Amino acid sequence: MSSLYQITADQRLLMNEIESLEGEITTEIEERLTITESQLQQKSIAYLEVIRQKEAFNMLIDNEVKRLQQLKKVNNNVIDCLNENLLEAVKLFGAYEVGTQKFSTRKSSQVIVEDVNSLPDIYKVVKVTEQADKMALKKAIEAGEKIEGVYILENLNLKIN
Repeated sequence: MSSLYQITADQRLLMNEIESLEGEITTEIEERLTITESQLQQKSIAYLEVIRQKEAFNMLIDNEVKRLQQLKKVNNNVIDCLNENLLEAVKLFGAYEVGTQKFSTRKSSQVIVEDVNSLPDIYKVVKVTEQADKMALKKAIEAGEKIEGVYILENLNLKIN
């Protein structure tokens, strides 16, 4: 069975043949044209079915990812709760051992900043990110302005209704 590309290539050759005959369509050409159109329709429908199956499968994957993320969140909450319970036990009873496991505490520190704006500049880090204003660039180029290194790329996208 021919691929969709081969069918469309055959279709173009057939159209060129018709044009070379100055638009005169013989019964043989008409039969070849009908078969090619039928094949094109069948292939297009088959492609569309595969596309829709793959899109549906992607939706299943997305749903599974969300389900697994929720499961991970629940597990992290359980881990946090169990760790907190063990910390409370160490605070209450002091450091202890069970088998080869040792339960104890260690000190750590954390800097809390309530208002970054009230800090002197020496204690601030300024992060600046730049992005192109693509809407403004598009308007400028469409208005005839030349901007080095910027152009509009026209795409041809498949539309299925």
